[in-house]
Amino acid sequence: MTTPAEKIGAALAKAVKNATAKMSEAKTAPVMYRTNLKDVPKVEGLKRDDGWVDMQVQFLIDKKSAGADHVVGWTVLKPGARHENHRHHHCDEFFIVLKGRGMIYTDSGEKPSGEGDVVYSPRGCWHGFNNTSNEDVVLVWGWMGAGSIEASGYETHPESHK
Repeated sequence: MTTPAEKIGAALAKAVKNATAKMSEAKTAPVMYRTNLKDVPKVEGLKRDDGWVDMQVQFLIDKKSAGADHVVGWTVLKPGARHENHRHHHCDEFFIVLKGRGMIYTDSGEKPSGEGDVVYSPRGCWHGFNNTSNEDVVLVWGWMGAGSIEASGYETHPESHK
């Protein structure tokens, strides 16, 4: 006959054994992700009505490609191309102007922007870029806190040009 104390002891021993086994299971090491601009396709299906006007966009690192909870992107805006005034409810965004010049959309109107500018827009802050020049604009950008457009909480400003 098994006493209550023996039953409790056996249950505790089993729990400790199971916990020890789980803790000693090999954990997978983080794996570096690497790609090259020429190997990353341009994002398809970005609609003008959603503020993506004639932009060439590549998601270099994101949830789909690297399992990341952020996005690093590359954008080329030909003359006249723009990313309408928009915001993200679930992530912060930065961009760096690597080449060219144009106008950035801000809460207080449009402001000139050019090569070397680094712009940070916290979540909920309206922002965008309009290539008003006769040359290409190249941006590297990122979303911190979202690995996809859907996760970012993307919203185009109601008064955008479309």
